[in-house]
Amino acid sequence: MPGARHPPGPGAGHAPARPRVANPSSPRAVRRRLWGSRGRRRARVWRSDEQVPGTETRGLSTAEARRVQAETGRNELPRVRQVPAWRRFAGQFTHFFALLLWGAAVLALVAGMPQLAVAVVAVVVVNGIFAFAQEERAAHAAARLRELLPTQVAVVRDGRTVRVDAAEIVPGDVVVLTAGDRLPADARFVETDTCTVDESMLTGESEPVPKTPGDDGFGGTFLANGDARAEVTATGARTRLAAIASLTAEVQPPPTPLQRELRRIVRILSAVALGLGVAFCLVSIAIGTPLRDAFLFAIGVAVAMIPEGLLPTVTLSLAMGAQRMAGRNALVRNLQAVETLGSTTFICTDKTGTLTQNRMNVVEVWTPEGGVGLDGEGYSPEGTAEGPPAALARAALTAWAGRAASRGRIHRHDAGRHPGGEGAGPAGSAVEGVGAEGGDPADWVAEGDPMEAALDAAAHRLAPYAAGAASGRDAGVGAGPTGATARERHGTPPALAEPAVARRYAFDPARRRESVVVGDELLVKGAPESVLARCRDRALAEQAHAAVVGMAARGLRVLAVARRDLAPGAPSTAPSTTPDELETGLELLGLVGLQDPPRDGVPGALRQAREAGIRVAMITGDHPATAAAIARQTGLALGEPVVIEGRDLPADEAALGELVDRDGVVVSRVSPEQKLAIARALQRRGHVLAMTGDGVNDGPALNEADIGVAMGASGTDVAREAADLVLLDDDFSTIIAAVEQGRATYTNIRRFLTYHLTDNVAELTPFVVWALSGGNVPLALGVLQVLALDIGTDLLPALALGAERPGKDVLRRPPERRHLLDGALLVRVFGVLGPVQAVFEMGAFAAVLWGGGWRWGQVPEPALVALASGAAFTTVVLAQMANAFGCRSATRPAWRLGWGDNRMLLWAVAAELVLLLGFLFPGPLAAALGHAPPPPAGLAVALAAVPAVLLADGIHKRVRHHRTGAGASGAGRAGRRSAVRERS
Repeated sequence: MPGARHPPGPGAGHAPARPRVANPSSPRAVRRRLWGSRGRRRARVWRSDEQVPGTETRGLSTAEARRVQAETGRNELPRVRQVPAWRRFAGQFTHFFALLLWGAAVLALVAGMPQLAVAVVAVVVVNGIFAFAQEERAAHAAARLRELLPTQVAVVRDGRTVRVDAAEIVPGDVVVLTAGDRLPADARFVETDTCTVDESMLTGESEPVPKTPGDDGFGGTFLANGDARAEVTATGARTRLAAIASLTAEVQPPPTPLQRELRRIVRILSAVALGLGVAFCLVSIAIGTPLRDAFLFAIGVAVAMIPEGLLPTVTLSLAMGAQRMAGRNALVRNLQAVETLGSTTFICTDKTGTLTQNRMNVVEVWTPEGGVGLDGEGYSPEGTAEGPPAALARAALTAWAGRAASRGRIHRHDAGRHPGGEGAGPAGSAVEGVGAEGGDPADWVAEGDPMEAALDAAAHRLAPYAAGAASGRDAGVGAGPTGATARERHGTPPALAEPAVARRYAFDPARRRESVVVGDELLVKGAPESVLARCRDRALAEQAHAAVVGMAARGLRVLAVARRDLAPGAPSTAPSTTPDELETGLELLGLVGLQDPPRDGVPGALRQAREAGIRVAMITGDHPATAAAIARQTGLALGEPVVIEGRDLPADEAALGELVDRDGVVVSRVSPEQKLAIARALQRRGHVLAMTGDGVNDGPALNEADIGVAMGASGTDVAREAADLVLLDDDFSTIIAAVEQGRATYTNIRRFLTYHLTDNVAELTPFVVWALSGGNVPLALGVLQVLALDIGTDLLPALALGAERPGKDVLRRPPERRHLLDGALLVRVFGVLGPVQAVFEMGAFAAVLWGGGWRWGQVPEPALVALASGAAFTTVVLAQMANAFGCRSATRPAWRLGWGDNRMLLWAVAAELVLLLGFLFPGPLAAALGHAPPPPAGLAVALAAVPAVLLADGIHKRVRHHRTGAGASGAGRAGRRSAVRERS
């Protein structure tokens, strides 16, 4: 019954001891159990040699688990001490930008200009609040995304194996672990099966540690091989991992390429701003300008050149990119990886589940008696088989033996059973739902490894043909009509009895085999070359090898199945016997050919990768011929695939990089160490590398790659935690979609940078004209107006540009390797857009002054200056509205872009217009800014600036396009690539 305990072992005089709890109904006793003398929650911990509630195999009941959790608390590490929110908020006011503006405010106050000081402080405060809000929003978005992958663990509760959140584990629970699983807490192993644990995160030793019953395991470590059950002894703050974490200071990661590039831009512009301010201040003093006015001028220049909104806009752009990737089944674990994805030049991808559907189906079985073809849909146990009667009987035995050496099973999706249900784990389980008539084949799903589930389905399809095979009958294979053909077989396949597995030798990447002891038989399945090498009939092994080559050439994944008789009670089955000692002198039963069809979207995604200038290589542990067939089917190889076996890879890093640095190369039978070496070799050749992986052994390669990509549906915890990007659908096409978004994010940053720097030119021009005229021309814009432009009217369109979606040609150009602030951007800003805005700005200002009677050398009336300044301010705002639409593309004029493609920009421009009216409307705000609504003459010039900016931008793009095109035709392929690169 659920929660029942095993009887005491030999010599035991009483039941296992329970934790002492005095008078559990007493409120005082409850408080004492839950809280210490200082009111802090206590966590109970049991010694590894102490019996805790529960037993070695039955675990706890649900009621017992709740009671123990009331004492110990949840299995959660103490939170790493985070920087308080107030300190993070204060940090927004002490960075390089803020320090410059704080200094300007202090100097303005000392100079007797409190109004200017207040305005500068307002800039710092508004910018700090905005940046803090965006960083918090990005952090919350990342936290929500991480929650899509909750950590769960299989645990025995009420005598059944269920999956629960790791935080719900309590001392006394028995957890069920397989290779790649993480120990959720400290525990004592009670059952092990060729089990080794990777404890490198605790000890620094890379060699996995063998574990046997009675050994201790520590939370956070991983099973590298085998299977185990372990009884939890300590959770939460009492684990070894918690003790280490409390002594470990937070380590800040190094800056990403994007962060370094942004800091470069910030420092360049800040140095220019400061230098220009000081220079023009000295010039002003030299031409007789009063010190106060010269200082005011210097502050204006500095404020005009500082890009106050750059960093928060970039943060928002990255966060939005991550959210869009999540909507396309790509979970970003590292926000900065969004931009790095756009720079990817080489992708090393797995085959199974990434390029293929990972829906294995046995379609062929080779036996010494002949070949057998199977027809069945998905994981349904119903299907047909064709072949000679003797071959059918041998194929049934082969499939049964392969199933016995596996733990993957099939079950009906509507049977109420989920993976990890009752009986799951090392002991295996019976299949529920087999034997039920009818139903859609799509209702049948795989539980566990898809390949092993396919073997289960094949065993059920072949069960009726097992009559006459003694081992099959003895094993409990359901008998069917003797000599029945596929056309004569009807009805529902019988349920197969679960084999009584006495011992299991789990799959080992070094052996490439897995075996079980059932009765007096050893049943083995694994890679053909591994199993055939241990078969005693060498002639039959050679014949089977030729069959393997043919099956692999047809794109089938091939497994070899063999057996061996064991003498009853022989020492070969002793616990100390190694698999290599036992797996010798085997009798080959047959070869199983499994088909894993390519994913539908992979050929198109590979074409997109090539158009984007990204090389793709297949790195797989599969047979070379199978890998080559998939490379042909998916289009990875345009011609005959270049296949390199792992054993042929050179040890020299330079030679290895030269060998694999080609598009469409296939590397088969590769080991985890070789996969890591390939990653390092490609990076040494200058590639930005994305590496996919799903296994526990892929962690080092994923860590080494610039972008580690893990499988979310089939991957292990190790792979997911080592990755920057997790594919929730395990589909290669999702990687290309993520690259597309990464490139779009990079391009959006360039769009915003172009937009903001253009505005800076228009803001700087009035100060330059005022200085060069010796003060004879009044200032068209004051410092407060510059601030109103930077953090008022310009901010929302800049954010909208950061939300621009990828262009249609974003994947038709090579990866970006240029600086954000490069020559092309500088020419466009300082040679075209900025000067056009500045000319119309000063034109509107001069038109109003001239129309009001002002002449050179005269001192205009303050009211006239306010009107003229309002005209200049309006001109800059309207020109920036046009510029926002032009910045959406670096090659196409604004009128050829879809006006409604970025609705956020339309709303931003509308809001900008509302802000302009608010700034111009007579009142306290307009009086503080020192301007007034422009007269008709000034408004006419301001309106003319809109088509002028769009026209100038369009002409520049056309001229640049023709220049680039001419260069491409003259320089050949390199020129054409350069031309494509400019499209965005």
